[in-house]
Amino acid sequence: MSSQLAVVTVTYSPGKHLEEFLDTLEDATELSMQVVLADNGSTDGTPEAAEQARDNVRLLRTGGNIGYGGAINRAVAELDPAAEFVVVANPDIRWGAGSIDELLKAAARWPRAGALGPLVREPDGTVYPSARHVPGLVSGAAHAVLGTVWPSNPWTTRYRQEDEQLTERGVGWLSGSCLLVRRAAFDSINGFDSRYFMYMEDVDLGDRLGRAGWHNVFVPSAEVTHAKGHAAGRHPELMLPAHHASAYRFQADRHPHWWQAPLRWALKGGLAVRSKVVVAAAVRNRAKDDEGN
Repeated sequence: MSSQLAVVTVTYSPGKHLEEFLDTLEDATELSMQVVLADNGSTDGTPEAAEQARDNVRLLRTGGNIGYGGAINRAVAELDPAAEFVVVANPDIRWGAGSIDELLKAAARWPRAGALGPLVREPDGTVYPSARHVPGLVSGAAHAVLGTVWPSNPWTTRYRQEDEQLTERGVGWLSGSCLLVRRAAFDSINGFDSRYFMYMEDVDLGDRLGRAGWHNVFVPSAEVTHAKGHAAGRHPELMLPAHHASAYRFQADRHPHWWQAPLRWALKGGLAVRSKVVVAAAVRNRAKDDEGN
């Protein structure tokens, strides 16, 4: 049974988070597990130190920063074929006691579950809306435009599902910060779409799993805490355009026909304008924060 579980995370100079990830992982399951660190070019030495200190940790260098989904795919391809389940998680996750065992129990209850996700808490204990609807063209655009200025708008409310009860249920997609994926399901759709360098790769994965007949299951009996690196706050001029580019790719892929070209043009133009606006605002806010410090 121990060989049926593997854990994969992507590292990029994760600092102290990686040690907390691995320490709390020991209490997340009673099973022994293989842990693979898909390293996208760390320079802080923490992945190397983790491999040296822990017998079950393997460092896999991807050869450069190939993105989150691409690095996960690379690591999964290296796993023992006997690994029936793979935990995919960010290195800044802190595991609740028994959280992976709870996900595995749910997987037994849902034999067509391709991905299962825990309740994700913010560092202050608040619940992060990690289980959501797949955004359509209209609802996604409305959420993007109105989400920050009118957070309670009906499109954002439906998309984020924050008002839903914390019950085990099928959902459209689950946060890629922490997932248990069934290897057969993951392989059946060729894993993550590596064209998504950052952002939306989890939305795309959940949507493609659903289209292939698998379920995405929210399991609130399993809990983790996501510390978050806040990279977007530090580098908004890089991260926010990447987010908008991924949002365009997601919808363009689902509206590929020639007669849908005007939709794609309008979406691309609208997202480009929104990207410039939000980047400018984020840069201004960062400058104010720097002045305050």
